[in-house]
Amino acid sequence: MLTIHAAPLLLPLGAAAVVDGAVAVDGDRIAALGTYEEVAAAHPAARVRRWPGLLTPGLRQDRAAELLTRCYHPDPREADELGELPLRGEQFERLAATMDPARRAGSVRRGLQRMLRHGTTHVAGPFGADDPALRTAVARSGLVQVPAPPVSEGPGEPPPQRNGPPDLDPFAAGGDLARTAHGPLRVGGRADLAVFDVADEAALYGGGPRPCVATVLAGRLVHRAR
Repeated sequence: MLTIHAAPLLLPLGAAAVVDGAVAVDGDRIAALGTYEEVAAAHPAARVRRWPGLLTPGLRQDRAAELLTRCYHPDPREADELGELPLRGEQFERLAATMDPARRAGSVRRGLQRMLRHGTTHVAGPFGADDPALRTAVARSGLVQVPAPPVSEGPGEPPPQRNGPPDLDPFAAGGDLARTAHGPLRVGGRADLAVFDVADEAALYGGGPRPCVATVLAGRLVHRAR
């Protein structure tokens, strides 16, 4: 069924922002994008999902391999003991010393699910050739695997920030939307979208909250905030 995702502001990248924008999704592809009035008129029978805030391309998580192999993502049943945030460094090393394959696999699955909650649709590898369980988990998640980004993105461009601990929020690395999104939204392209309940693009950056209220992966709504 064709679905229209609409929001007060659409940021497609590679084109001007669209006030009261919308993206029509047919299967796993983008069928149309523009103002809600235009898209709805072209597809009157479509189901409509209205979201608050900004509708953007899905994000790229450049430190996915670290988040999945050098962090432990606690099970909700472990929250009283371990908390809810990823465990890194010495905490991770202590757990890893006694972690069996089943527990590690559970951490990887939860890490992938939590990436989706931050608007991630693309993950940068590589995911080790000697770790088939990891590769299988990433493949099953539906997240798109992409090569690791270059050290520098072009002449005069500062390199992406990769110092410090990895963060599930791709914007924590300090990049803007153009650098953090997987790419522009285009008619005929794969429907990988994210929705953030913020007032404008500037609110995506800095230390303020940027709640991701929805993630669409290949046309499927895989995350929706309650």
